[in-house]
Amino acid sequence: MKALLALLLTLAAPAMAEVRAVLVGVGDYLAIEADLRGPGADVALMAEVLVGRDVLPEDIAVLTTDPALLPPGLSHAAPTRAGIRQAMALAAKASLPGDTVLFYFSGHGTQAPDMDGDEPGGRDEVLLPMDAGRWNGAAGEVENAISDDELQAWARGLLGRGVQVVGIIDACHSGTGFRAGPGAGAARVVDPALLGIPDGVQAAPAERPPLTGDHVFLYSSQADQRSYEYPLDPASPGGRWQGAFTLALARALQQGDGASWGQVLAAARMTMQRGAQAQDPDGEGTLLDRAVFGRGAPVDRFPVVGGQVMAGLLRGVAAGDEVSLFGQPAGGDSLGRALLADVGPGTAQLDPPPPPAAAWAEVIRPAPLPPLRLARLARADGGDPGPWPAALEAAVAEGLAVWSDGASDLVPVLTGGGIALAGPDGVLDPQGPGSTPRITPAPGEDTTAATLRVIERAAHALRFRDVMAGLAGARPGKAAVGMEIERRPAAPDGEGCGTAAPGGPLDGATVAPCDELWLTLANRSGQDQDVTVFYLTQDFTLAPLWPANGLSNRLAPGETARTGLQITPGTAPNAVEDILVVAVEAVPGAGRADLARLATPERLRGRFAGVHPETDAIENLLSPDARPRGFSAARPVLSYLRQTLHVTGPTR
Repeated sequence: MKALLALLLTLAAPAMAEVRAVLVGVGDYLAIEADLRGPGADVALMAEVLVGRDVLPEDIAVLTTDPALLPPGLSHAAPTRAGIRQAMALAAKASLPGDTVLFYFSGHGTQAPDMDGDEPGGRDEVLLPMDAGRWNGAAGEVENAISDDELQAWARGLLGRGVQVVGIIDACHSGTGFRAGPGAGAARVVDPALLGIPDGVQAAPAERPPLTGDHVFLYSSQADQRSYEYPLDPASPGGRWQGAFTLALARALQQGDGASWGQVLAAARMTMQRGAQAQDPDGEGTLLDRAVFGRGAPVDRFPVVGGQVMAGLLRGVAAGDEVSLFGQPAGGDSLGRALLADVGPGTAQLDPPPPPAAAWAEVIRPAPLPPLRLARLARADGGDPGPWPAALEAAVAEGLAVWSDGASDLVPVLTGGGIALAGPDGVLDPQGPGSTPRITPAPGEDTTAATLRVIERAAHALRFRDVMAGLAGARPGKAAVGMEIERRPAAPDGEGCGTAAPGGPLDGATVAPCDELWLTLANRSGQDQDVTVFYLTQDFTLAPLWPANGLSNRLAPGETARTGLQITPGTAPNAVEDILVVAVEAVPGAGRADLARLATPERLRGRFAGVHPETDAIENLLSPDARPRGFSAARPVLSYLRQTLHVTGPTR
């Protein structure tokens, strides 16, 4: 009976999620003179890493031009276009919801004209299998190449079935030509001219929704950088070569379980910063903050370099946060604790200084939000105040607000039996009835709960807005990123919205519930820009709008991005809401600045009472004398755009 019960339990148990991998390494090319020496060793190393993480050899498809380097027990095939596509299709067919499929490519990449209009920069990134040929003008493609459109379609199909997708690319995608580094290193990029790829061909823009589902993509370098390979022993002319990114990533993956993909990428970046060439790996996707292959819950640790934490206000840390120090990105024993002080946009000083072995810091006790300054309750009419004075006192008792007889952030005004939160000038409804935010209880909330929620959101949103405006104001001049807005009018349709009509440029700032707004962001500067877009609603909710799903938010010079939003059907007439665009000039070696995490209230903190009362991250940041103690003494070059919207009645 026990044996039968055990068998029944085994049959009823859900199948364990599996990991399948397609590893591609192209060193020898048949039709182009562009051979490499590292990809064969790269796929061998990645296969070794995956087997070490308990991926079954039979679930690893290897396509390589150098099979002699593979560990025993692995099957292999030639990395032709047909072979790669077949391996991808077989891995997809065998995978079930909850499984993971990993695609890895080491070899040459290049750019070709975008023929379907989905690329903001007008160029498709393509990977070159061993049988890649020249540009075919009639077909509008590089012969036997694999485009990013194909990879995205393959990934979209898997994600639609609940399969996780991991993509790792160790190749260049820049189109500015081959450029080898000095010494023994070599870049992994093919000049489009070598393939006969023309310039100036671009399709009309097309709207393609971002990927959804669980995915992460890791790239070996930025769009304007090369990916390099190096000999492991420069003194040995015939020795083994390895891709710099693959080697650094493999070492990070071998450090143990528990690290997230983002932490693995950060560890690889730290290793590569010591290299001879500028190569800054990047990553995007919803799994960046999740453990590699789902093994346990990852921890959120930041690198420690030279006594500083490589994270600041733009990563959601603040003065007074208490951190625990570790020697590795996940697991291990704590090497001690410290407080964060002198917090700048990208770095924070550790107090006391960390021990020499400390390489990572994890926030274990965040500093509380600084309180919002409230003016004394004003009355716009003679109505009964009811429970509202007690609700405001509760916000003060909770430490979310303090009463201020001088300068204030908001002025609570009793009107119509409710509370409106006017600006520091105390003017009620300057844009018409309802234009001043009200504290409105949500279903299931009483007045106290609603007041606590709105006051906390207001403290966060107003402080965020002031900080970003202050940082941008420190560098006056032309904004690095421009924004154009197209309005497509629509009308409420039952509980939802009807179909939007054809639109045109936003005229003024007037919109209506259900209107669609399509934003086109353009990098007008000569430097890469990391762009984050927020939407600030009437009730002080600061919501991230772009990038979506963890996708890359970096725009190269001249590049554009497009995103959209719809005005909520129930938005009150005369509501005043904001689109906020923050662009941070890319800093080599620092990774992308995706500020979307700052949208949640607990992410922007200031004073830690009783420990460093003289230190307030935001005041220091806005002070002309403040200087972050990072690799650069300069402030981040930050641009800030604020588009205020006035919501009228519904479109008829």
